[in-house]
Amino acid sequence: MGGLDKGLIGFAGRPLVQWVIDSLAPQVGSIMISANRNRDVYARYGLEVVSDPEPSYKGPLAGVLSAMRAARTDWILTVPCDGPFLPGDLLTRLTKAMSTGDAEMAVAATGGRIQPVYSLQPVTLSSELAAFIAKGSYRAAQWIGRHRCALADFSHQQQGFANVNSHEDLERLARTLGLPVNAPSSD
Repeated sequence: MGGLDKGLIGFAGRPLVQWVIDSLAPQVGSIMISANRNRDVYARYGLEVVSDPEPSYKGPLAGVLSAMRAARTDWILTVPCDGPFLPGDLLTRLTKAMSTGDAEMAVAATGGRIQPVYSLQPVTLSSELAAFIAKGSYRAAQWIGRHRCALADFSHQQQGFANVNSHEDLERLARTLGLPVNAPSSD
């Protein structure tokens, strides 16, 4: 995205992070934002903002680790900042998937494809995750693959997992949904 902070990129009149917050708020008791830059901008949302434990920004898993360490709950629900249309039943369905088997965590799946950053994870795995990252492993799919995961099938809601990785993705998503296409910007 040309170095822009994805969460702050405007989409149909609101930053992507606002879309995510609005989708999550009815589902959870509290929301935490993992951000390594523009912390002051994210703080304006009135939510707790955590940063990676190291300044080298090891990717999404470092943010998950920070959230696990800062959480005041036994579980965290993880979602990316660039997926503006989260399913309204994401937490409910991940929780239900956990209750149907002997799983350590739950992850969303669409059409047989795992969506590793849309997950429900216990904070008790924080030490294990820290060791995983310390060994140079940063891929969320590898982390998820190391655990017994319950899959919550969202094949009927694939649009809920559309994310923005380029300006073209942003424009395509807006057109698909009949929303105005804004010029990308970041606060």
